[in-house]
Amino acid sequence: MPFTDRSLEDIRKDVETFATERDWEQFHSPRNLLLALVGEVGEAAEVLRWQGDADPAVPPDKADDWADELADVFTLLVRLADRSGVDLTTAFARKLAKARLKYPVDRFKGSSRKYDER
Repeated sequence: MPFTDRSLEDIRKDVETFATERDWEQFHSPRNLLLALVGEVGEAAEVLRWQGDADPAVPPDKADDWADELADVFTLLVRLADRSGVDLTTAFARKLAKARLKYPVDRFKGSSRKYDER
């Protein structure tokens, strides 16, 4: 599914504004944001718990809950990166380049093994 065309920087600014308007910077240390992120990932997992490999992976009656939890995870990840000085777009590009070297298509296509497994 394609995403709507919105820059990550615009999203970062929106999240920053939302937190600033509520005077939440005092609570948004990297540690606190990371712990909140872990909690939200747990809430996302809760939506799909016991679904197995059913098709569809997200039951229609849980689609809105799933989207909300993913949005919470995304929001906290953006805020965590911002508050800890990480440019996510640059970090993403660098990490993807590393992954391409670690997992060349000719050796890993269709395989779930880790790069150090034969």
